Amino acid sequence: MLKTLRNLKESWVSVIIIVLLLIVQATCDLTLPDYTSKIVNVGIQNGGIEEVAPDALRKSTMESLLIFTEDDETILSCYEEISKENFEEKEYEKLKKQYPALENEVLYKIKKLDKEEKENLNTIMAKPLTIISYLQNGEMQEQMQTQMSMPKEQLNLVIAEINKQLDDMQDSILEQAAIQAVKQEYKDMGVNTDNIQNKYIIISGIKMLGISLIIMLSAIIIMLLSAKVGARLAKTLREKVFKKVLSFSNKEFSEYSTASLITRSTNDIQQIQNLIGMLFRVVVYAPIMGIGGFLRVLNQSDNSMAWIIGVAILAILFVVGTLFSIAMPRFKKLQKLIDKLNLVAREILTGLPVIRAFNTEEREEKRFDLSNIDLTKTNLFVNRAMSFMMPILMLIMNSISLLIVWVGAHGVDNGTMQVGNMMAFIQYTMQIVMSFLMISMMSIILPRASVSANRINEVLETDEFIKQSKNPKELNPYKKGLVEFKNVGFKYPDSDEEVLSDITFTAKPGETTAIIGSTGSGKSTIVNLIPRFYDITSGNLLIDGVDIKDISNKDLRKIIGFVPQKGILFSGTIESNIKYGNPEMPDEQMIEAARISQSEEFIEAKPLKYQEPIAQGGSNVSGGQKQRLSIARAIAINPEIFVFDDSFSALDFKTDSILRAELSKKTKNKTVIIVAQRINTILNADQIIVLEDGKIVGKGTHQELMKNNETYKQIALSQLSEDELNMEGGEKHE
Repeated sequence: MLKTLRNLKESWVSVIIIVLLLIVQATCDLTLPDYTSKIVNVGIQNGGIEEVAPDALRKSTMESLLIFTEDDETILSCYEEISKENFEEKEYEKLKKQYPALENEVLYKIKKLDKEEKENLNTIMAKPLTIISYLQNGEMQEQMQTQMSMPKEQLNLVIAEINKQLDDMQDSILEQAAIQAVKQEYKDMGVNTDNIQNKYIIISGIKMLGISLIIMLSAIIIMLLSAKVGARLAKTLREKVFKKVLSFSNKEFSEYSTASLITRSTNDIQQIQNLIGMLFRVVVYAPIMGIGGFLRVLNQSDNSMAWIIGVAILAILFVVGTLFSIAMPRFKKLQKLIDKLNLVAREILTGLPVIRAFNTEEREEKRFDLSNIDLTKTNLFVNRAMSFMMPILMLIMNSISLLIVWVGAHGVDNGTMQVGNMMAFIQYTMQIVMSFLMISMMSIILPRASVSANRINEVLETDEFIKQSKNPKELNPYKKGLVEFKNVGFKYPDSDEEVLSDITFTAKPGETTAIIGSTGSGKSTIVNLIPRFYDITSGNLLIDGVDIKDISNKDLRKIIGFVPQKGILFSGTIESNIKYGNPEMPDEQMIEAARISQSEEFIEAKPLKYQEPIAQGGSNVSGGQKQRLSIARAIAINPEIFVFDDSFSALDFKTDSILRAELSKKTKNKTVIIVAQRINTILNADQIIVLEDGKIVGKGTHQELMKNNETYKQIALSQLSEDELNMEGGEKHE
């Protein structure tokens, strides 16, 4: 998988942007629960009052405060009396509107303090304000007056006892109680506390909306960039796989079926592309959310419920691990079954005429159904196993929520936890659980993508059987078109026996060399060695005086016009097929090739002539027309060497004769090598090679072989009468 993901380096800028945006999004997501907690605790319960130390308080309240604390000087140093002497006139008038009680009472206003001083003052004033809040209860007024009139020593004992009780309270609960006293103090000064509350909630809400907007924009950009990165990676992989496949020799094609290569180039790469859409959100986002959420829970003033998160994580890991172990083997099997289905479908569609001719539709339907049912069963098993995941994980999530509420409600009831803190804890827990859910979702995509990545890497890392020379040699211009076989032997990869042995002959420019023999004698194998579709295993094969292994494949195949045994056309037009070797060739060159190959007559009869569409595989032209267009394609590039692998078999005798006559004019200075089954195609060849069981058993002209080679004579007499052979053979010397 990592080898496949290395191709992401082409999109490194997008990847960095995605990572940065995921960090921003995760940070914003982790911030929202804090705002929820503050809206409940501060906005609703505390009336929007954030600080324990009041912005202003009455002189009477200040005197009461100082009774219940030993930090008198610190508190007094942080406040100043609101008077015309201490404030400018405009500011003083503003304070009078803000605090109506200033008309009748002396008020103190907090000075400008830095953050550290403010926090210290909040800590100092929390306990005395909590005591005042407690004593402000209507039923406690009399007790307060009694305590205030106590001797100082007795009062100090009472205060010490109260402080001891307050020390057992959590800071957040103590703070909340103190703020209730502040809220009452503001009311007593005529301050509109409803405005304070509304302002705080509105501002917090706007901040939350702003954060949510950032999250939304980040998510949209991340999804767009992830889709772009995934598509680009898929494009890169398809290009690399296709380029690699183009370099395959017949050996590699025998290892990978065509259906498998198609599956790897499409379905397997699609699995990788789907993975990229989730990969960044899991690899970057989920850990930040999980770890960040856990750290925030631990940093809360009340982290007594942290054990619940541990329970949730263990439950999720158990479920995911169990399902993963069940489904993983089937994921590995799934892609192979897709290969098999594609192979069967391709065979049936390709061989449809034969299937219909032999009335085997039902048999082929059953064969397809077997592959289809195997794939369906495996898919159903995997999907059923994974379908259990989300319901079970959602059950765990909801159960954890209930557990938090149950434990948290007891804490709220006991006065050890605030409601907002409990709500924040639920949100953080859900974020942590969701991060693990995201990771668990990867267990659905990752196994299949991992299998696909391995299959893609198998193709990309396949060691090529035919290796090109690191220092290729230039072709010898003085031996242009010369093909020399010197004691050549060949055996197919993974085979122990040679199919060709001791093949020695020379094909010269200006001459026609024909190869004939019974089926399986090795004729096509010999000509497949010339463009290096296979590599010889012994001896030497020289083209233009240079060993074929020392020539670059591009240079080698540029000088060879190869016409395969089976005519192959590509979807497009007649023109695009003839010009396939050189799309820039002039039309005159194309028309000449069509004329020589005897294609001109049927092309001109087409409504669009050379622009007539050719269907995939040339299915809309006859076998003979397909063969003639294949020959025209080779003639059009004007190569040094023509290789015809039984390329005249679909032509009638008249067309064959005319075509060879026209071809001989075009190939006067060219090397022509023909593999043929029909004797009349090669009667006038300058050199005929007779093969039997992979060995040369005869070499010479038609007349020489008729006299000296029994194998050739038997082949010739099996096709033509002796009179016809003598007549045809004599024409050459007349």
